[in-house]
Amino acid sequence: MKSYVKELMNVFTNHSNSENANWMKKYMRDQFEFLGIKTPERRALLKTFINECGLPEKNEFEEVIKTLWVQPEREYQSIALDLLDKLKKQLQAESIPFIEELVASKSWWDTIDVLAPKILGHILQLNPSLVPSYTEKWIASDNIWFQRTAILFQLKYKEKTNEQLLFDLILRRSDSTEFFVQKAIGWALREYSKTNPESVRNFIMNNELKPLSKREGLKQLQKS
Repeated sequence: MKSYVKELMNVFTNHSNSENANWMKKYMRDQFEFLGIKTPERRALLKTFINECGLPEKNEFEEVIKTLWVQPEREYQSIALDLLDKLKKQLQAESIPFIEELVASKSWWDTIDVLAPKILGHILQLNPSLVPSYTEKWIASDNIWFQRTAILFQLKYKEKTNEQLLFDLILRRSDSTEFFVQKAIGWALREYSKTNPESVRNFIMNNELKPLSKREGLKQLQKS
């Protein structure tokens, strides 16, 4: 495992770009350090590395992800997310606490917006009996990133969306003053409006939402 991560990190360190790193750091409000590797190059480098070295073994991939996650440069969390997405078929219900650790650390919109719909959404779709307990835990949390996770985990469900649950979770946090929660509410509504526009329109019109949430939620409806 150590040699796998070491070789992986060597590849990316050798492609660092200080000029890019400076503006990438500013774009992310100085929350993280960067190597300065843009997304297309990062993905191309990872693809080449996987072609040469393969994916982490099943019994060690969590440690690989954790090791990448604690690195100061943001690209390593992005690489961890790319690997998780490629390995998500290996994730089971027992993996949720591990994913929750990632939600709770190095948290920002760019990590949550992958972990919630792509990873946790995938696991919970396969384990629907776990949805009530986990969504209640997340939406009741004081951590805004868990709140955002609860609202966004169904983002890709389309016609399989549990509409009542989505609306209930949104209403639980509709008075939030947190930008990232308001934005999540709007995004979830906008995405679901592609599947059930009338239901979303009625929900927005009949409930008190923050202006940002309402504006974002109506965008797709206004286009059509």
